[in-house]
Amino acid sequence: MIKQNFDQLNTMLAKLATDDGFRDRMQNDPIRALGTLGIELDPAKVPAARRLPSKDAAAADHAALASKQIGENGMVLFMLSGVSVARLAS
Repeated sequence: MIKQNFDQLNTMLAKLATDDGFRDRMQNDPIRALGTLGIELDPAKVPAARRLPSKDAAAADHAALASKQIGENGMVLFMLSGVSVARLAS
C-alpha cells in the first residue's frame, strides 16, 4: 500500500508539473481527476476555493519526492532487522 501511495503521489506531482489538461481537471473536479490515478478523496474534504501549486512548485516537489525515495532505497539494507547481508547478496 505504501508503494501504491508513493506511485500515486509521484504520478500526480508529475502531471501537475507538466499536464495542463490534468491541471484543469484537478482545478474543476479534483474527485474525478484523482480518481483517474486510483486516489479516492472524500468530497466533504475538498475546499470550495482551490488553488493549485505552480508547475514549477509541483516539479520541485516531484524532484524532492524522487530524491527522497532514491535515498531511502539505498538505505534499505540498514533498515532490515535480523536479515543477513550475506544472505541478501547471494
